[in-house]
Amino acid sequence: MLVSHDWRHWVIPHLNGLPYLEKPPLLYWLTALSFSLFGLAEWSARLVPAISALSCVAMMLRLGNAIQRPRAGRLGAFMFITGLGVSIMSRLLMFDMLLAACLTGALFSGYRYLTEGNPAQLRWSMLWLGLGILSKGLVALLLYLLVVGVFLLSIAGLGSALFRAAAGMLRPDALALLLAIVLPWHIAASLAEPLFPWLYFVNEHVLRFLGKREPHDYYNGPFWYYLPRVMLYLFPWPLFVLGLLGRQQPLLAAGTATLRRFLFVAWLLPLLFFSLSQAKANYYLVVVMPFAALHLAIALENRGLQRPAVISWPGYAIAVLGAALCLAGWLRPALTDKPLQISDVSLHTLLLAVFAAIGLLGFLCSLLARRLTAGMGAYLMLPMVLGAFTYSVVMAMQPLETAKPLAQWLQREASGHEVYLYRNFEDISSLPFYLEQPLHIVDSRSRDLLWGNRLKPSSLMCSDNEFNAIVQSRKKIAIIVMDRHLQAFRARPYAARLQERKHIGRLTVFMD
Repeated sequence: MLVSHDWRHWVIPHLNGLPYLEKPPLLYWLTALSFSLFGLAEWSARLVPAISALSCVAMMLRLGNAIQRPRAGRLGAFMFITGLGVSIMSRLLMFDMLLAACLTGALFSGYRYLTEGNPAQLRWSMLWLGLGILSKGLVALLLYLLVVGVFLLSIAGLGSALFRAAAGMLRPDALALLLAIVLPWHIAASLAEPLFPWLYFVNEHVLRFLGKREPHDYYNGPFWYYLPRVMLYLFPWPLFVLGLLGRQQPLLAAGTATLRRFLFVAWLLPLLFFSLSQAKANYYLVVVMPFAALHLAIALENRGLQRPAVISWPGYAIAVLGAALCLAGWLRPALTDKPLQISDVSLHTLLLAVFAAIGLLGFLCSLLARRLTAGMGAYLMLPMVLGAFTYSVVMAMQPLETAKPLAQWLQREASGHEVYLYRNFEDISSLPFYLEQPLHIVDSRSRDLLWGNRLKPSSLMCSDNEFNAIVQSRKKIAIIVMDRHLQAFRARPYAARLQERKHIGRLTVFMD
């Protein structure tokens, strides 16, 4: 968007020089704004998801104050932002954390409108909903309607009260604000690309849910696919459900019944929706985490979690979980007894060490929580240690998982060479960012570039025969090949004219 100097690229985002119609443009607009303000850097690329995660924290704190439960708001925000999966997602340049922030704002404001009757809250709700639609499409609208509709039904029942409450959500000023945010881009995109309505509304929304989208670039899984992932996203805090075994304090519980019902609906229904969808992806689930964390926080506060007899239970549960995982790993070593590509340590040894550390930390946290005034703060050790471990593993795996080391080598050793990639753009899609230029793709099998190449054939995409002619022309070229494609690459006639120059992670560079 920034380098094209073409307004049409701000309407239809482009990926590696090709139109990319799968998603709306808000994430791209905000990232372009970040680059224009702070320059091209890794931290400025990650700024939007990071601010999105912190926005969820701010909204949870604000709602806690609005309902006169600031302590629960702080606890929910604390559990959300320190959850293992949330911490990871908040530094990945993906759509889902931005969608989580927008949906959180839309539903929190919608709840306050329904309970307080302030029209300004409905306008805020429609503002956030419009931004949510521009962040990841109509899924934001569908989830909003699903949650608000079921919540209204639960408090009003079937009858005239339900219709009055629903009609109150249709204030003309709020709807006009929503349409003013959403319609301009959708109309402009439809005018710029005639195939956009089918690709975006039908292929990306309806057919994706049914598992019939073309291309098929997503997971399939059973109905319970997301259940273990709920644990990982907020780990270790989901284990605090054991704290719900305690008796509620009547004075605290009485004032939060409606809110707890709303939060329960707000995380359960999206979870059911994604579970029913034939297209599964680990990162979808981050949108429900603010609601799940706040719901758990309020329920725990209602039971007086700070009581020593209650606050130690989760730590003991974590200790038992760590011990059980250690035992399972010790009894079944064949499942993980293989060397890691990042060190001489086997995966089996590494996992046993991690499971043992989780168990030991859980036990230590339970003891500290009982004896210190910090209470819940004692459990901060768990996400801190797990976060540090995850970060160290990610950094060790950098040559295997990121394009940065390869880009640095190419800039140093292949200056002046035209860079090509063999087959799959998704294998190393961050390389254009580090090289600050698009890649030429040979014999493309890329799913992300499929529709863009059909709509707007580009010289960046070349067939085997075209690349063979380029190699014979003696141009200075470098081509990157994934290890899994080496056999197919070496069978091509042009491979004999190129020399293997460098192997980094799972990539090999050939040059003339």
